[in-house]
Amino acid sequence: MSSIKTFTQTSDGLYDRHNYKVVFKGGRKEIYCESWAGVQAIWFQWAQMQAIDYIEVCDIKKYSPKGF
Repeated sequence: MSSIKTFTQTSDGLYDRHNYKVVFKGGRKEIYCESWAGVQAIWFQWAQMQAIDYIEVCDIKKYSPKGF
């Protein structure tokens, strides 16, 4: 059994500046999270089964009040 990869903190700033997409192996399921805490919870739930393929960091689209 391989060891679980862990996240190393690289900044003291907030990690909730992005949205996150969790993609499982084989592309079978995607879960969208709005917080880093949500991503961590999913990671620790599924990591031992090695079911997660990758986690994609997505920029939050800024709202533009200018209309069309």
